[in-house]
Amino acid sequence: MNWEMVAAIGQMAAVVVGIPSLIYLATQIREQTRERRNAAIRSLAASWDELMKSLNDSAEFAAIYLRGLQSFSSLDSVSKVRFSVYLGRSLRNLEGMYFHRRDGILGDASWAEMERILGDVLANPGTREWWVTRRHWYTDEFAAMVDRIVAKGGQSKAYAGYDLSDIAKV
Repeated sequence: MNWEMVAAIGQMAAVVVGIPSLIYLATQIREQTRERRNAAIRSLAASWDELMKSLNDSAEFAAIYLRGLQSFSSLDSVSKVRFSVYLGRSLRNLEGMYFHRRDGILGDASWAEMERILGDVLANPGTREWWVTRRHWYTDEFAAMVDRIVAKGGQSKAYAGYDLSDIAKV
């Protein structure tokens, strides 16, 4: 047996050992990607749930929110801050979801749900007023996407038919 034959056998052994290793590595990378995607979605869902909880847990804040949806400019200073912080957190959360969708972590169906929620919130005059004052807080890419939703207009279905005259009582 000559050295060329030994080298060829060595290369063949490396291929035989290397292919299963590459398959194992690819499987591990795919599993880590799936777990990372699931962890990101769980984190975003937990953040979203916390935001929704703040509306539910405080009748006072829910009233501020409903008034702010109608007219941001008519809120008193403290209510403007509270409304702004809430919307800011909401849109920051949605911005994270937007980029997760762009990067393939969040699926199209999940993003479509978030886009419908965003469209519903942005259909309110107070939210559109607020957006003009806070657009610069967000990345240009996300802000452009929000601007496209605002430009579509539309009617908010979230609070259609609510009697908002009683919110001053809270």
